[in-house]
Amino acid sequence: MDARNALILGAVVLLVGAAGVAAVPGALDDPRVDDPPDHPSHLSVGDVVVEPGEVGGATAELDMTLDLEHRGGAAENVTIRYRAIDDTSGLLVDETTETVGDIEPESTDEADQRRPTERTVNGTLSVDREGGYQLEAVVYEDGTRQTTQSTSVSGVSALTPSYADSHVGFTDGDIWPTVSVSVLEADDGTATLSTASSITNYGDERSENLEVRVLVRQADSNIVADEATETVEPIRSGRTSTVRTDVDVPDGYNYYIDVALWDDDVLVDEAQSVANLDPQESIDANETVESVEFAVEDFAEDDVADDADDVIADDDVEDVEDVEDEDAPGFGVFAAALALVVAALYARRRT
Repeated sequence: MDARNALILGAVVLLVGAAGVAAVPGALDDPRVDDPPDHPSHLSVGDVVVEPGEVGGATAELDMTLDLEHRGGAAENVTIRYRAIDDTSGLLVDETTETVGDIEPESTDEADQRRPTERTVNGTLSVDREGGYQLEAVVYEDGTRQTTQSTSVSGVSALTPSYADSHVGFTDGDIWPTVSVSVLEADDGTATLSTASSITNYGDERSENLEVRVLVRQADSNIVADEATETVEPIRSGRTSTVRTDVDVPDGYNYYIDVALWDDDVLVDEAQSVANLDPQESIDANETVESVEFAVEDFAEDDVADDADDVIADDDVEDVEDVEDEDAPGFGVFAAALALVVAALYARRRT
């Protein structure tokens, strides 16, 4: 058989084979069309909230609540690591890791996998009740860091210990004095002072086990001239009571009047006033008290491995018809027809 006949025979065989493949239902279908594509997973953080937890005298717990968002395929071995780092020293103070486990998509439907699902992961860090801290929440998938959220907290010392958390305190009014002092009598170089302390119950229940302790200090020497303690009768919710105490001090001096409110031997509030008994000079109450408040800054996000663009975006979903054209198995009908044309042209040139 010469080359021309062999080439024609091969082209005929290809054409017959292609026609047979085309005649078989589903022979040219891409097998990937039946099974949904295996899209990568994507983990992100929707929000993080920090709140004070159990507060003691020396330490405080910071409760962190993280909203974890998931899109795409299955995410395996997901964990969240929470860390607290001292603002001043930069040393790691506390660390905890919460295990989330595997996160499976709700369905294999592409539209469902585009929509994020969310779950809450809680963690608790224990820090000293002083200064400020950097807080981190790091999301891992199978040991690989995916994203990080960080923030800073300050004024931890302002958190009230649980044992001192009381709804009763000295009245903070604009006009009505918290502590007022008057002279009852003065005789033989001694003055009797009467202090009136205004106390308000800001809670929902009747108060109990309260005491007012008054300490009188001579302004120049800081020596305690006298002190007194008075039991506070139960105060109904939302009511204000005035507690009076009497002290005796040497006349002709100025005094600081320190007043403290105690609840079952726990100091819950303090106030101060003055008594100016020196006609030559006067003093004012010490008002240079720095106000410290617990504060949490906004969280900042750092995406380490962001695959959001690879997870089932509408513009990136390929048409099934395009997949069939590009990846159909075998030579295909067009390849066979092309081979037949080439063979015919070659035979014509040989004749």
